[in-house]
Amino acid sequence: MVKIATEFPWSVPLAVNDVPDTGRQFELAADGPVRAATAKLAGLRDLPRFEARFDVTLHGKGGLRVTGRVQATVGQACVVTLDPVSNEIDEPVELVFAPVEHLPAAGEDDGDVAEDGPEPLVDGAIDLGAIATEFLLLAIDPYPRNPGAEFQSPSSGEKAAHPFAALAALKKGRNGEAG
Repeated sequence: MVKIATEFPWSVPLAVNDVPDTGRQFELAADGPVRAATAKLAGLRDLPRFEARFDVTLHGKGGLRVTGRVQATVGQACVVTLDPVSNEIDEPVELVFAPVEHLPAAGEDDGDVAEDGPEPLVDGAIDLGAIATEFLLLAIDPYPRNPGAEFQSPSSGEKAAHPFAALAALKKGRNGEAG
């Protein structure tokens, strides 16, 4: 089994040599400890569901193509009310990986999937768990709201409500003493 160092709690390494000419399909589901660690990493209230489905095929000279979906249910706090809110994630994945020696030079375009070009293979392998985690983190709503939750700003009609009201009162007091 291939060992890949990753900063993510979910690791499902896959070596290029473990992918047949016909490709491989993966249906992955993170277990409870991985979901808890990922929720902590992402700053979520909870992560009751975290799954990925990938089709992995050989690509070019020693590379891989990964297509599929990352799906999850994320528990967050509403940015307005701080009440719990649950959101569904369904994120498409399409990546190409190539050995470092086959990566295009900077500025060179091979017309492939990503405009940034293929991702580098690390020691001839990829980590499907890390891919799923990255796509999950990118798909999380940074400002979740419960339906109908709206921020109500304080009324601007009150003099004490403006941020410099205390300074204005001090200044008025000094002018009153001097004058």
